[in-house]
This record gives sequence, structure tokens and C-alpha cells, in this order.
Amino acid sequence: MTTAEGTEDAPETRSQDPATAELAELLPAIQRLVRRRLRAGLAQPRLRGAQVELLRLVSARPGLRVSEAAQELFLAGNSVSTLVNQLVTAGLLRRETDPDDGRAARLHARPEGAARLAAWDARRGALLADQLGRLDESDRQALTGAIPALRRLAEGLREEPFV
Repeated sequence: MTTAEGTEDAPETRSQDPATAELAELLPAIQRLVRRRLRAGLAQPRLRGAQVELLRLVSARPGLRVSEAAQELFLAGNSVSTLVNQLVTAGLLRRETDPDDGRAARLHARPEGAARLAAWDARRGALLADQLGRLDESDRQALTGAIPALRRLAEGLREEPFV
């Protein structure tokens, strides 16, 4: 954005559109509230968000390498290795040596990990269905209509290079 003086503002110094600021606040707030609601009353030790993300990714792509998981999750390799160790210790993930490269590991969800993920997803689905059911029809339609735009926003963020 160019100012009247002909200089370019850094993105951090531009004034934010109120809708952009509100979206930036609401998205993580909703995610945080969902996680807090779901963690309430859990019998097992809770999983952190990054652990759930890794377990979800490995469940969707069995045999994924640690380096591939790190790239997909936009995390440092050592951070993913730490998460893998935690999930292996908890009995939710299995690590096996890559037959093509003995230095690399392939990851697989254990049945207990898949069951925890399925239970989490079922509880999350029920929670959101309940909350959406409390909204009027026009709000539900607006949220449904926003899904494609939110997906494109997520894809754009994923494709944008990190600097």
C-alpha cells in the first residue's frame, strides 16, 4: 500500500479493515473454545492441538515420514520428532524404520490413537451440530455459504511462501 508520501507501509503498520480484524480474532477464539469444551470431562490425559493435528495427519496418510509431517504441518523437524515421541509414549502412534532409508521413520496411528481421534471428532461434531442448531436458519446458511471462501483462504495461506 502506498501512502501520500509515496512510501510503502509495512503490512504490520496498515490499518486493518474491521471485518479482517474481527475474523482474525474470531477464528482462533472459536477453535480454542471448541478445544476447551471438548477437553472438559475427558478421562484420558488431554492431547495438545499439535498432537491432535499430527495424529490426524498420520491417520489420513499412514506411513508418512517425520520430515513430510513437519513440512505439511509447517513445523520444525525436531518439533515433530518431539510430538512423535510423546504420541509413541502415549501408545497412540507407531514409528517404524523406513525400508528404503534406515535413517528415516514411517508413522502409523495405533488403534488407540485412531479411536481417540474418532471419539474427539464425534464429540466435536456433536458440539458444533448443537451450537449450529441454536442459530437461526439465515445464520446457518451464511456459515454454510462461507465454507468455500474459508477453504480458499486456507489454501492461499498454505501456498503463500513463508519469509
